[in-house]
Amino acid sequence: MDSSAIAQFVPLILIFGIMYFLLIRPQQKKVKEHQKMVAALRRGDQIVTQGGLIGKVSKVKEGGELEVEIAEGVRVRIVQTTVAQVLSKTEPAAEA
Repeated sequence: MDSSAIAQFVPLILIFGIMYFLLIRPQQKKVKEHQKMVAALRRGDQIVTQGGLIGKVSKVKEGGELEVEIAEGVRVRIVQTTVAQVLSKTEPAAEA
């Protein structure tokens, strides 16, 4: 391989490097933050789902499910990963 062949690949490598830092890396960071937020959900948190429903977590179930109260006496089961945003967090109960 001569130097002209290597010079042809340098722009491709630079483009991939720029794409990694502008697109791939921020997306990975966003996914990691979402997973951390979902893992920290607990009873009493007020959330917004990706479908736009606003409700209060009434129970965190096993298997990645939540029971969310969306109106007085109306509870629905949702998948934990569909939580888009946490509006208000509850404080953990103090240990006796």
